Amino acid sequence: MHGPNGVVHVPHTSWKLLIKKRERSSRVAEMRAEYDFSAGIRGKYAKRYAEGTNVVALEPDVAELFPDSKSVNEALRALVQHSINSLMYFSTG
Repeated sequence: MHGPNGVVHVPHTSWKLLIKKRERSSRVAEMRAEYDFSAGIRGKYAKRYAEGTNVVALEPDVAELFPDSKSVNEALRALVQHSINSLMYFSTG
């Protein structure tokens, strides 16, 4: 919105976003020497991401318990089913 003398008025919340953006862009991007992306495939997961797949980072201690995404999904489904069964048991008792 333009104010007097052609000055542009920017709402307070927009200032916060501009400051955060400036802080992010001023950071120096550093790549550790041990990172090697030479065999990487650009856009490997782009289609899945665009379809709405949720990507979740597991803590190391949890990741040790699950060898792949299938086992994580099976465990979560079992937990959900157990929760539903428990709710139904206690709501009818």
